[in-house]
Amino acid sequence: MTSLHALILGIVEGFTEFLPISSTGHLILASRLLGVLQTDFVKSFEIIIQLGAILAVLVVYGRRVMGDFQALKKILAAFIPTAIIGLVLYKLIKQYLIGNDTVVLWSLLIGGIVIILFEIYFGKKPEEAESSVSEVTYGQAVVVGLAQAIAVIPGVSRSAATIIGGRLVGISKKTIVEFSFLLAVPTMIAASALDIYKNPIAFHSSDSLALLVGFVSSFVVALLSIKWLLAYIQRHNFIAFGIYRIVISLFFFWLFFR
Repeated sequence: MTSLHALILGIVEGFTEFLPISSTGHLILASRLLGVLQTDFVKSFEIIIQLGAILAVLVVYGRRVMGDFQALKKILAAFIPTAIIGLVLYKLIKQYLIGNDTVVLWSLLIGGIVIILFEIYFGKKPEEAESSVSEVTYGQAVVVGLAQAIAVIPGVSRSAATIIGGRLVGISKKTIVEFSFLLAVPTMIAASALDIYKNPIAFHSSDSLALLVGFVSSFVVALLSIKWLLAYIQRHNFIAFGIYRIVISLFFFWLFFR
């Protein structure tokens, strides 16, 4: 992997981690386009750059949330269902789903259709009253956690699943987006720790530059992505993301299977 590859993949991770378009799916597709083989180092690299995006959340929200014990408890309640399901299905996911282009493309396509249909239906309803993350109920948090668990399928999008799940149980758009950001922190740290434990990180000193470039670019772009999405949702729904998912999935179906 070259430094340019690392830069591109870091940008892809940082931009897509918190948008409802699937960062895992985009990393798989981008790696294939760049001709980056799924070696042990590349798998370790993808773990580390995800942590760069998570660091961005801590920078934006860390000080505010660390002092809010109620918010932390709700995030933990949402994390537990995902943790259990992810742990139970880990071997199945790694063996049959991760790196499967067909699974990614179908997930992107179906997810795009679901987002559009959801917004068409939900857009007719009045927006829920604004609230804070600490005001999310435990029941709502568990539902969001169960929805997030669907994202163990590459291409589904953790962000899209949590946002739709949260809005279905009455959480306002801004609150569920922020809740989704924060839920990513324990989820991605736990997923990374499990993957590192099962598959110890494999890299040499010569790979250090690529790791640094990927981590930093993911962190910086994720910071911008978080702020952009929070501004975007004040004036728009998520239909554009659904259309994008459909278009990109059809394009890659054509590119890979023509």
